[in-house]
Amino acid sequence: MSSSAEKPTQSSTSAAVSVDESQIRESMRRCSEETIQAAIAYRRTKDPVHTMPVVTGILARYVDPELRPRLAQDGEALRFVEDLALDSLTMMEIVMLVEEVTGLTISNAELKNLATVGDIRTFIDCKAHGEEPTFSKPAGGANDGAASA
Repeated sequence: MSSSAEKPTQSSTSAAVSVDESQIRESMRRCSEETIQAAIAYRRTKDPVHTMPVVTGILARYVDPELRPRLAQDGEALRFVEDLALDSLTMMEIVMLVEEVTGLTISNAELKNLATVGDIRTFIDCKAHGEEPTFSKPAGGANDGAASA
C-alpha cells in the first residue's frame, strides 16, 4: 500500500514541473531568458551541464551592467569583491537565488571559500555531480595585495 504513495502519478509530476517552472520564472524575472531556460532544464533533468549557464546568468543579474562583459572575457579569475564590486549582502542574494533555483545548498562555511567566479562555478558543478567540493585556497587566505581606500 505504501508503494503507491511513493510513486508520483504522471499528472502530479507534470503539475510539479509546471509549478517549478512558474516559480523559477518569477524568481529569475530579471535574468536572461537563456538563464531561465537553463534553470528550468536543470530542475527537470538534474543534468549538471545546465548549472554553469545558471550561475553565470545569476551573476550577470547582480553585476553592474558596465562590468558584465568581463564575465564573458575574464570569467574564471574574476574576484567577487575586487573585480566585480559585489558586497557581502549581494553575495548572499546570489547564493540564495542559486540555492532556490537549483535546490543545492551552500553553507556559510563553504561560502567563505568562494572568492572568484571560477570558485563558484567549480563548487556548484561538484555539488551538482554529488561530489565533495574542493577549494583552491583556505578561508581567510592571503590578501592578493588588495588595499583598502
